[in-house]
Amino acid sequence: MDLGMLGAAIVMGIAAIGSAIGIGAAGQGAIGAWKRCYVNNKPAPFILTVFAGAPLTQTIYGFLLMNSMKEKVASGAMNGPFALGLGLAAGLAMCFSAIAQGKAGAAGSDALGETGKG
Repeated sequence: MDLGMLGAAIVMGIAAIGSAIGIGAAGQGAIGAWKRCYVNNKPAPFILTVFAGAPLTQTIYGFLLMNSMKEKVASGAMNGPFALGLGLAAGLAMCFSAIAQGKAGAAGSDALGETGKG
């Protein structure tokens, strides 16, 4: 097994897991805000979709890093154990960042739904 390619896969996988968790949290906040708007006969602001989708950026960053790592491992510019460590560390960083973005998006959705102001 090539540890370098494993590291490249790990960065993408862990970043995507974090994005899924973050999007779940932000989506729940956006749905609550939409409901509050509809109950009050107000239109739901479109910006709520941005709040809900923000954690997806970490999957994109994970994808970009994975491709870069694959190229470097294949060319021999990066050794396997280093790539594995990099993939794990960067993947976890992106994971926790996506979760935090999701929580922030949920809070922003709640505030926007409550006040109508962003």
